[in-house]
Amino acid sequence: MNKLVLIFPFLSLVAHGQLPGKFEGQGPIKGVSTETRPVLNQWKGVFSFPGANVFFRNDFTGARLNGVARVNDSTFTLLIAAENTPVNASPWYAFKVWSKTPVSITLRLTYQNARHRYTPRLSSNGRDWRSAVPDRADQQLDTSGGYSFKLEVDRDTTWIAAQELLTSRETDEWISGIVKKAGALRQTIGVSHLGRKIEVLSIGNLKSADRLLVIGRQHPPEVTGQLAQQAFIERIGEDDSLALAFRRRFLLYVVPQMNPDGVDEGFWRHNSGGVDLNRDWHAFNQPETKAVSDFLRKEITAPVKLWFALDFHSTHEDIFYIVDPQLKGLLPGLTQSWLKNFEHSIPGYVPNIKPLYSDGPTYTSFSYFFKTYGTEALVYEIGDNTSREFILRKSQLAAESLMRLLLNDLK
Repeated sequence: MNKLVLIFPFLSLVAHGQLPGKFEGQGPIKGVSTETRPVLNQWKGVFSFPGANVFFRNDFTGARLNGVARVNDSTFTLLIAAENTPVNASPWYAFKVWSKTPVSITLRLTYQNARHRYTPRLSSNGRDWRSAVPDRADQQLDTSGGYSFKLEVDRDTTWIAAQELLTSRETDEWISGIVKKAGALRQTIGVSHLGRKIEVLSIGNLKSADRLLVIGRQHPPEVTGQLAQQAFIERIGEDDSLALAFRRRFLLYVVPQMNPDGVDEGFWRHNSGGVDLNRDWHAFNQPETKAVSDFLRKEITAPVKLWFALDFHSTHEDIFYIVDPQLKGLLPGLTQSWLKNFEHSIPGYVPNIKPLYSDGPTYTSFSYFFKTYGTEALVYEIGDNTSREFILRKSQLAAESLMRLLLNDLK
């Protein structure tokens, strides 16, 4: 069995994967150019060294490993580079390692103009993952922002990644399950730079004029956001009286993977156009954002209304980014009521809420939905290391609260 031993000490954290003190989140969103730019393509294959029994590979979907240097027989330095720069420092990595003979090796992850962010997750098959540590922990880094750990390897391949691998293949399987269980309509509304499908699921009453929207995975490494999104949608797709009543009354659109190129190519942040998609909701230079905006423009016409929209992401700690409450959408106060209601369902949990849009250009998706359609919209951010059990519980309760509120408010 492979065993990971961390070199650096870790700090204990409070429940639900949240740091002591309030996470401040990001500052005001600024516009950047979203014109297409070149990206760095990885060399794909097996990294081997004369006389050494240890091998690395990156020739699989979602991989990111740009180079390996052998320091000695048991120590290796790995280079992780971004798809292009400048880029948000979310250094994704994913690779495989094995050895002809059992050996304990030391791996040092080094990053291009970034510091280590994601504690490694391990797998023996690429599907079942476990954390390198039993609970959330922040590690002491070396002065350059690298990260070192020891790993016992043998002939059995060990997968190492920044988060679980949820590529287009896994997402496709999940979509198929939702289509079967909830009777969702599945359609392709566009393609990415590299020709991958941008898909929309329509769940509920296709004739309803009362509609909602969920999107996710604009940023490739943000896997905990995708886990939250899937749990949220799965709850709406259940066969209990609440979910059935909701689906009879409303139509929910879901774009589960906005950035399939970035996900499958192992990018840190951008799409294959070298752009942060969540800054392109004003210019619409990229095919992914344009596909969704064009789809909505056709679908949301009077008397149809888009009442609510969620954009799922990941960041350092759980937080909700909302529209300034002084700006009034179609259902003023709904967002605050929704957050308060499911807070009461989780003893000891207090949502971290921050207004992040107060009018002006709509660089981000949630601001675009609000300004264009009057939609009550927000960003649902999950912490990188929030426990998977809490992600599931929180998202299920969030879905239940929203369904009850909308069924009551829009009778």
